[in-house]
Amino acid sequence: MSMEVVPGPAGYIPTPPAFEGVELPPPGKALLYGKIVDEETAMREAAKAMLTRRNPTIFPGPLVLWGWNASAMEKAKAVLELAMEIPNCRIIPMPDYRPKYPKIDPEAEINPNHPNLTILHNKIEAAIFVGIHCHYANLSLRMIRAGTNCFTIALCAEMGHEDAMVSLRDQHAEEIRRFRDVLVQVREELGIKWEPKLPPENPSLPPENYETLSVVDYGEYSYLLIPRRGEHITESE
Repeated sequence: MSMEVVPGPAGYIPTPPAFEGVELPPPGKALLYGKIVDEETAMREAAKAMLTRRNPTIFPGPLVLWGWNASAMEKAKAVLELAMEIPNCRIIPMPDYRPKYPKIDPEAEINPNHPNLTILHNKIEAAIFVGIHCHYANLSLRMIRAGTNCFTIALCAEMGHEDAMVSLRDQHAEEIRRFRDVLVQVREELGIKWEPKLPPENPSLPPENYETLSVVDYGEYSYLLIPRRGEHITESE
């Protein structure tokens, strides 16, 4: 019998669900509270959490924040489309995994080394994680489950995450749009009236002048933007 993975606080250094019998779902399935279920069942529960719990937030990571290929750019569009359908949703990015000491600005971004600070500061009770490398997602999800009551939803491009309350695997642009459609259906069933619109801009983020931005401004990441010889990058539109 595997453990039930529910919102915390679960306490200091909680036992990893994988140690308690929770297994990652096979293709076409999902995890809901640590149990393998049909994808739509998990999507509906995730949608309900984002529609009814306080301060729903999407945390996009580098794999969707950086336009490093056509697939990433299309996935980023799908994430924005999803955010538009969630009433009063916020987007707090995770663009950089490097630790930020002595402190972070929890309103500007989420840091995988201190994710619980951002969750607690903003009183977030439901959150979607997307575009985050799996090893950092595992770290963040466990810390959030340990110290907060946040209902976590992982939209994973790979096999999923045991520490999330809902974990959907193989999530790319098409699958995220399917989740969006399920969320709209659940929203209508709950009788929640909402006119789709983008979340407000984050006032804590530093201003950027995109007209003067150049490749050299990306430093060690500039190689992601410059095609190598013989490499072709197709447009996303």
